[in-house]
Amino acid sequence: MWAVLASGAVLFPGLFLALRSSLRRVFRRWSDADVVLVSERLVSSVHALMATAAGVVVIMSCWNDVIHARHPLATDFVIYYGCPYMTYDLFAMYLSHFHRFRVKGHKEYQVHSLHTVQSFIRREALLVLHHIALLTVLLPITLVQTTHFLRNDQGDFFIGCLFLTEILIQVSLSEGWVHKANGGLVLLTFFLFRIALFPFMYWTYGRHYGLALHRVPAHLPLVTNLGSACILAPQLYWFILLCRKGYRLYRRSLAPPTAPPTAPSAKDQ
Repeated sequence: MWAVLASGAVLFPGLFLALRSSLRRVFRRWSDADVVLVSERLVSSVHALMATAAGVVVIMSCWNDVIHARHPLATDFVIYYGCPYMTYDLFAMYLSHFHRFRVKGHKEYQVHSLHTVQSFIRREALLVLHHIALLTVLLPITLVQTTHFLRNDQGDFFIGCLFLTEILIQVSLSEGWVHKANGGLVLLTFFLFRIALFPFMYWTYGRHYGLALHRVPAHLPLVTNLGSACILAPQLYWFILLCRKGYRLYRRSLAPPTAPPTAPSAKDQ
């Protein structure tokens, strides 16, 4: 009973509703879009910290035998928190999308409808596909329902590594040296935990079997390499977008400030 009550199926929606209600009372001038967005980001931060902590525990416990060592968090976290969070997050992202366009004055966003759902799916297609793929393929099949058949009760270390991808919390880049430093930290964190993590996992696998890094893909089943590629591809895409945005902000910071327009003098009139 307590496991069910403490699971993400109750924790994440409940925390979202509590934050939404509290923020609305405290920040009365905020729009519904602001309240929903901040509530969604805070819940995502909580999940990221939980996933990171679980990943560190699993990695440290399985480091001596990255193939056969087991830790219950590798599956329990997915069952109780991973799948519920992905389901909740889809709904929370839709709510954020809905209120954002409602505040902008779009008439079709006065009420929820099939049109608003379709618009959300079109605009956030990559994120929606990412969540659905995790829910329907990677999480329930590879980790939970058929663990014995697909993983043969092996590889908890690598599941722990995947938990670390949630350490990245999205932060907007902006002007000012603090925001620029923060933006650089976001890029570094994204690269380490969402891109470099994959060659690291291949390297640790090769270390276990005495294989050079370039020989590891040929030693793994095709489905493993395809799964890794499917996860890595959107990470590379998002990293390129982050780099482009950072570069634009850097170029903008180097541009000379635009002089304010001056009033015409009496001679010009």
